[in-house]
Amino acid sequence: MLHLRWVDIEKKGVKNLIVPVLEDREITDHQAIAGLVKQARTIPEFKGEKGNELVLYQPGSLPVERVFFLGLGKYKTLDREVLRAFAGKGIKKGIGMKLAEVMIEIPSPERVRRDPEEILEPLLEGAFLANHLFSRYKQEKKERALEKIEFLAPPAMQRKFRDLPKSVETVCGATLLAREWVSMPSNEKKPEQFAKAVIGQAKKAGLKTTLLTEKVLRQKGFGSMLSVSAGSESQAQLVILEHHPVKTGKPVVLVGKGVTFDSGGINLKPGTGMEEMKTDMSGAATVAATLIAAARMGMKQNLVGVLPIVENMPSGSATRPGDIVKSFSGKTVEILNTDAEGRLILIDALAWAGKTYKPEIMIDLATLTGACVVALGEKIAGLFTADNSLAKAIVESGERTFERCWRLPMPDDYKELLKSDLADIRNVAESRWGGAIQGALFLSEFVKDCRWAHIDIAGPASAKKEGPYCGVGGTGFGVRLLCDALARL
Repeated sequence: MLHLRWVDIEKKGVKNLIVPVLEDREITDHQAIAGLVKQARTIPEFKGEKGNELVLYQPGSLPVERVFFLGLGKYKTLDREVLRAFAGKGIKKGIGMKLAEVMIEIPSPERVRRDPEEILEPLLEGAFLANHLFSRYKQEKKERALEKIEFLAPPAMQRKFRDLPKSVETVCGATLLAREWVSMPSNEKKPEQFAKAVIGQAKKAGLKTTLLTEKVLRQKGFGSMLSVSAGSESQAQLVILEHHPVKTGKPVVLVGKGVTFDSGGINLKPGTGMEEMKTDMSGAATVAATLIAAARMGMKQNLVGVLPIVENMPSGSATRPGDIVKSFSGKTVEILNTDAEGRLILIDALAWAGKTYKPEIMIDLATLTGACVVALGEKIAGLFTADNSLAKAIVESGERTFERCWRLPMPDDYKELLKSDLADIRNVAESRWGGAIQGALFLSEFVKDCRWAHIDIAGPASAKKEGPYCGVGGTGFGVRLLCDALARL
């Protein structure tokens, strides 16, 4: 879908050209395009300010049907995300106008004083991610994705970065897969269905797959995880995905929360907004998609993905507040709130993965707490880890991909809040304050002998409003972040 191509637009026609324009600097080396930008600037409404848009039809004597000019704002604000958003907006304009193809002009690396890859990669990402429509449940499909997206790249740039479009398509394609899973309704992704879908896609990518059913999980002592699925007619599933390109070396283990619907259990959630609880498996979707991307890219690193998948429902067989269960680690947990269920499935997955694979690094992703959304809003994930170098790698990857993470504290004295009079630990504290910290500290009690990070993606896992390169619904947050971070670890 993504192509680098050079065209002399003065001689050969281009149907739809998308041109970036800075408010205070010229950024093209192409004389003909510079002339078009000059023509656009004569129109009072267009100054290249952020959000400015202008379309010219058959401008001048050039064989171009239409040119879209999109303002990027001032030079000092130009970064990877501005370029990513520009490309995304351009693609969405094309989709809205029912176009089949577009060509995007690439800013001159010399004029914007950026490494060519730092310009090209985010442009490719924004374009690919924006060219996605979640319309599988609509009988009438009013919009269609573009068939071809080209970038006006000089021959030298084409040669140097000929493999970059395929790499971006692989990672961003996995992001779209995660989006699709997250946006699907819960009636079509019950634990058995979701596990089957993940395994099917993983096998196509060449991953080794293993499924532990509820019967096996009970035999192995996953008491905490099974306490969450106890009220559902659907049985718990543990999916393991493995990518072993090298024979030696400890793996990096990724664990993703997979609650396909979270009613809250006996501690039933309010009805308003409960439909959003179909997204509570976003962590599992991200981890699965990341492993799939790693396999397709041929990443030279041993990776394991562990996905505990359950449905949290109220019924006569559901776990009750006050129940005490034995986790895989052997520790007993007093369950004081059945709506704090994500941590209950994660602790068994974390403890089992640690014992089974003895990883060097373990990272879990989960839509764990509403408290993290209160703290950081809907666009930034909370990062918890005692490992400074691991935190640095994740935060830097978040900045590069704009899947931002903010490190939050894990003070030892807060662990006092999780002490139980009747069991080894309680799943929620007496105090309602610092809920995201409490959740991270609870998980930390079940991780041993490895570098570990917990990423709370409750806010950015789904979007209520359309963005420059993501529609309403699942965002696939974390796939690009993890792929970038794994290259740094």
